Amino acid sequence: MAVLRVEAENIYKTERKEVWRESTGAPRTAFAAHTYNEAFRILGAHPRLVKPVEQLFGEKLYMHQFKINAKAAFEGEVWQWHQDYGTWARDDGMPQPRAMNIAVFLDEVMPINGPLMFIPRSHKHGTLQAGHDKQTTSYPLWTLDKEAVTRLAKEGGIVAPTGKPGSVLMFHGNLVHASPPNITPYPRKIVYLTLCAVSNHITKFTRPEWIAHRDFTPIEAVEDDALLRYARAYRVAAE
Repeated sequence: MAVLRVEAENIYKTERKEVWRESTGAPRTAFAAHTYNEAFRILGAHPRLVKPVEQLFGEKLYMHQFKINAKAAFEGEVWQWHQDYGTWARDDGMPQPRAMNIAVFLDEVMPINGPLMFIPRSHKHGTLQAGHDKQTTSYPLWTLDKEAVTRLAKEGGIVAPTGKPGSVLMFHGNLVHASPPNITPYPRKIVYLTLCAVSNHITKFTRPEWIAHRDFTPIEAVEDDALLRYARAYRVAAE
């Protein structure tokens, strides 16, 4: 995790088109790092992340989206209430919600530094009506209105999972979620893999390829210790 944190911070310092920023200039997200960074390439094919989703869907997967979301200390802004599949369906033409989000904590996620918030069981309501929120800072989302969020929260409550670096969350593409601003001195970086069943690949190409990938080649998992071996070699090289 220490190596991945350093690599993420180095990516955020670049002027790549894949790096999106807050209005303050602080990093917000870095897309497609698995295509140009070896550490994140390995993470994106890690068997502990890929194999469980293959078991769930019963088929091979491809990477629909890969991003490293930052919630910068003092400057990390809100992500509004939304369902990811709402965007995948409307903007990318993904036929069904046969795609799973995998979140890997690079920093410790605490109740105070802008954790993800979920409404349990909200995915059971299917794909909900949504619109574009004009207050979205730099990344357009299909967001839910206050009435829908209130109704869903009354039914399912709201949870905010926390964990040490290396913790993993897996959640359905229709699970309603959001995150508040980070006004603490503690940064919060999370890597997201969106693993989609190959037979369920997208059919519309309205977004850049580095946001919604068009390479539907099945992911071949690396060895279980591949990331550990990379980290050890990285440390030796640094010395």
